[in-house]
Amino acid sequence: MAHDVDIHPLVSPWGRFGLYSYFIDAPEPAVVDTGIAGSPAGGMAPELERLGRRVEDVRWILLTHGHIDHLGGAHALWELTGRRAEIVIHEADAHLLRARQAHVDQYVSVRQQYLDDPQGVRKQTEAAGAVISGELEPTVPLRGGETLPLGGGVTVSVHHVPGHTAGSVAYAVDGRSAVFVGDAVQIHGAANGFPGYEDPDAYRASLLRLRDEIRPDSLYLGHPYRGADGVAYDVVLDREGAERALTESLDIEARIGEVTGRYLRGGLRRSDSVYSPFAPVAEELGYQGDPRLEPSPFFTTLHGYLRRREAAR
Repeated sequence: MAHDVDIHPLVSPWGRFGLYSYFIDAPEPAVVDTGIAGSPAGGMAPELERLGRRVEDVRWILLTHGHIDHLGGAHALWELTGRRAEIVIHEADAHLLRARQAHVDQYVSVRQQYLDDPQGVRKQTEAAGAVISGELEPTVPLRGGETLPLGGGVTVSVHHVPGHTAGSVAYAVDGRSAVFVGDAVQIHGAANGFPGYEDPDAYRASLLRLRDEIRPDSLYLGHPYRGADGVAYDVVLDREGAERALTESLDIEARIGEVTGRYLRGGLRRSDSVYSPFAPVAEELGYQGDPRLEPSPFFTTLHGYLRRREAAR
């Protein structure tokens, strides 16, 4: 019979919104996502001590994807475990764990063309150096479909749910349908007020898979994402809340896709708006957030629709 496990949220304050990591209290304990460089020593270690657990005993570091607020603390946490923990990430995002420069390159390839900031590359380079605690080679690169043994009969199934990033994954604790999705379920975005995903088709397919096939009893989110009404969801959702969050995410994606697709048929129109070249999309959607504030999900997402249209030509 499988060992019963408790799951504990671990909060890592950062910027305009906090990052939620999770401690899976299995015989071989796991941490899902690691916050930023200072999170393991400054937040995780004392919180685990309060729970009667030791950060040194963590044996699995499960990364849902490669963004800096999720893997920034991975090297620091790995060091605290005596370099014994397994480092787990999907192979499509592994380059973001291996090299800080990969985050700068990602900025240059997508967001730089929309953000009028001559200091953008410098800022990105400095952020990667400050927020990411070190560069690592994953010990368990994923493709999706794996089962990870956490001891005592506790296993975690890996589901590839791309869209937010190419390598986004969901981890499901088998036998209790507790599913950790990181940022794969965006609803209406976090503090930025707009959902962020690189590939709209993959994102939609992943939402449908989570809602209709995986059907979590408990859904663990990476941030307090907001609904269209601006009210934040809890980061831990029961089955009803999970279905509502997934359905709302699908509805919002459909609305963004419809408006953006209609606009793109007429070609890009540049202006002096901070939303340029997608100002009409922002206006029709009623988006009034500042798209220049990183991680700039507005431009990341609309670039994904633009890339899809260009690929279909």
